[in-house]
Amino acid sequence: MLAALAAGHPEADWVAVVSPGQEPLLPAGVEAARSSIPAHLANASAAVTGRPRIDRVAGGADVVWIPAPAPVAWSSGVPAVLTIHDISWEQRPSDFTAYERAWHAAARPRRLARRARRIVCVSEATREALTAAQWPVGPEKAEVVPEAPAVVSSGAPPPGNGRYLLYVGALEPRKGIETLAEAIGVARGHGLTLPLVVVGQGRLAGLLSGIPGVEMKGQATESELAELYAGATALVLPSLLEGFGLPPVEAAACGVPTVASDLPVLREFLGDSFLAVPPGDPARLGDALFQVSTDGALRNRLGSAAREAVAGLSWEASADRLFAILREAAGSPAP
Repeated sequence: MLAALAAGHPEADWVAVVSPGQEPLLPAGVEAARSSIPAHLANASAAVTGRPRIDRVAGGADVVWIPAPAPVAWSSGVPAVLTIHDISWEQRPSDFTAYERAWHAAARPRRLARRARRIVCVSEATREALTAAQWPVGPEKAEVVPEAPAVVSSGAPPPGNGRYLLYVGALEPRKGIETLAEAIGVARGHGLTLPLVVVGQGRLAGLLSGIPGVEMKGQATESELAELYAGATALVLPSLLEGFGLPPVEAAACGVPTVASDLPVLREFLGDSFLAVPPGDPARLGDALFQVSTDGALRNRLGSAAREAVAGLSWEASADRLFAILREAAGSPAP
């Protein structure tokens, strides 16, 4: 998003606050402002004392963009825009470690939302979740700005048989990793022979790493991921909760079908162009994995429909929407 903002709106000055010792690969047009305090100490200090103020670290700002809830502080006279991807720490707190729960508590996300001039949600499903959970965000304050595929589609027709099933994402509880591990056994029992390639890291990696036919790739670069999508029979996403669901959207942009939990957010962006199964049901997921691996007509139909469904998503368009929100917030009277 930051790359698209800087590329699409060079008339603005873009400054990213980074911690000492961090060497982020910032996109062209973005200047780095380095805090003098390590990230973990800066977060703790911001949570307790309200310092350092990130707009001060940046040398001043017309508006602050906070791309996800975090323990941060900014000056009271400076407007801020907060992006919220999901509220999984409220909806499924047991999925998080004690440290992660403490970090979210320190961030005080609801207070951030109350202070922010505007709220950006990555999906309508996330905005509805905020409303249902009675967050301090009314319809006039929250706007949906979706994510988009980072992997560029080649424009080639949907793949034929493919060579493997593909999972992309963190290996954590809300991603349904336990369900996936059981589902692979079910699919193998039906006669599945394709391997499962797993891209991602997390504390539940051990649930998959010992299963025959599962190849753990760890992290992958954007170019490596594009190649992995291109060679996949189908993507699998057994998540129990998603705020957006980027891997199915990226797979769709490559014409690759997805087998995924039937979540509202996936219906929002993919419609009926994926093979949907009940969340947390390894038997149904295993059946679907075997089905998609053996039915070429189904794969081609879903892959083509999915590519069409996400054709309107782009980082450029989303950056334009976010820039308009940032400008509006910057031009509003200070609270």
